[in-house]
Amino acid sequence: MHTSEIFVGGQWRSPVSGETYATINPATEEVSAQVAKGDERDIDLAIQAARRAFDHGPWPRMAAAERSRILWKLADLITANLEEMARLESVNTGKTLFDSGKVELPFAAEVFRYYAGWTTKIHGETLNLRDGAFTFTLRQPLGVVGAIVPWNFPFLLASWKIAPALAAGNTMVLKPASLTPLTALRFAELTQEAGLPEGVFNVVPGPGSKAGMALVRHPGVDKVAFTGSTDVGKGIMREAAGSLKRVSLELGGKSPNVVFADADMEAALRGAMTGIFYNKGEVCAAGSRLLVEHRIHDEFVGKLVERVKGLKVGDPMDKTTRMGPVVSAQQLQTVLGYVEAGRREGATLATGGERLQVGDGRGYFVQPTVFTGVSNAMRIAREEIFGPVLSVIPFKDADDAIAQGNETFYGLAAAVWTRDVGKALRAARALRAGTVWINAYNLFDAALPFGGFKESGFGRELGQAGLDLYTEVKSVWVDLS
Repeated sequence: MHTSEIFVGGQWRSPVSGETYATINPATEEVSAQVAKGDERDIDLAIQAARRAFDHGPWPRMAAAERSRILWKLADLITANLEEMARLESVNTGKTLFDSGKVELPFAAEVFRYYAGWTTKIHGETLNLRDGAFTFTLRQPLGVVGAIVPWNFPFLLASWKIAPALAAGNTMVLKPASLTPLTALRFAELTQEAGLPEGVFNVVPGPGSKAGMALVRHPGVDKVAFTGSTDVGKGIMREAAGSLKRVSLELGGKSPNVVFADADMEAALRGAMTGIFYNKGEVCAAGSRLLVEHRIHDEFVGKLVERVKGLKVGDPMDKTTRMGPVVSAQQLQTVLGYVEAGRREGATLATGGERLQVGDGRGYFVQPTVFTGVSNAMRIAREEIFGPVLSVIPFKDADDAIAQGNETFYGLAAAVWTRDVGKALRAARALRAGTVWINAYNLFDAALPFGGFKESGFGRELGQAGLDLYTEVKSVWVDLS
């Protein structure tokens, strides 16, 4: 793998500075790779390559069916190299090999297949407005797309941007998270194998403050697609305003997972576990606020804590492990800092809350943690922790559940557990969130749009809505008089 190089214009080359940096395996604290440290100069070169490929290259002018064939080939190559890609993802992030290889990489391949099917279905409309005129619309690619992705789902979230952008005929510069660039670099090799024309897809790893913001500010970029924290998203909006480029933002969350007394308790318990402990809670849509109806609160929490205590935390390469380490030493300190804040503000630590010693004692492992007696005024209920820390909040009735569920600046996701279909649908309408699961959690499909309300961002990824983010509508008026 060309980890010490950037991928620009279909070629591997050293970064302008010649500098590299180390990525760290969070399970062992050992160096996993030396990666090219791109900066503003590398971003400029990548944008120039993408601009040439869009303005003069074959990709936007290629038959839609041919673009479809190449996207489908990329999906096949992801599948053919799935074991290697999954291992790279787990080494970089600390997520279990099961999550990488059985869930996330297969989903990414499916995203490419889904959008491969869309290439031949992007069209405008003919409008019969008046005699003496032929009026119609065209739906065309935007141009050069700058994509910035986070470290929690490095390749999966990249696929949500790459596949629709390329399907629409755009060219792209990808800036992966500096902590987790390995699968993006490996995918760049796959684009060469798939026959993607030079300059259509470019990868520049490096620090967000330099490489990322250079991508946002550059006048040669027509759109920025960002997934990450709300604070960084606000900064991107400010910087993008200088050129009025298109922006879509998928940001943070503090999602309510609402369990009514009439819910299937066993299913709701599984959903509560999945909602917060999948990928060690490093999930933007994590069900980090568990709202439980007071009549079943104590029973439900008792059973939940018992399950949490039995959750196996350890080596992400071990097939029996259910939760790996958090992504970095900094993230470990952030999580433990929130645990301490919860204690200070009067929440009850029901289980967990400590750094966990696994094997030889190395690795950024933290115990899965549950707090009870939490109110929405506490930091652990207001702020996105991005770790395996659950806040349990009691509620009285449906109105109280909705009010407390919406008592947040965020609005990315929510879930409702009940056997009452009417109650579930009323709650789904009332909860201010871009996705509401009913009697489920963390289920996704390439055809179903995903995105946030409020400070969780705007724009939708996946589905037709995700494709629309990468197209421009043009009206054409032909005077026939």
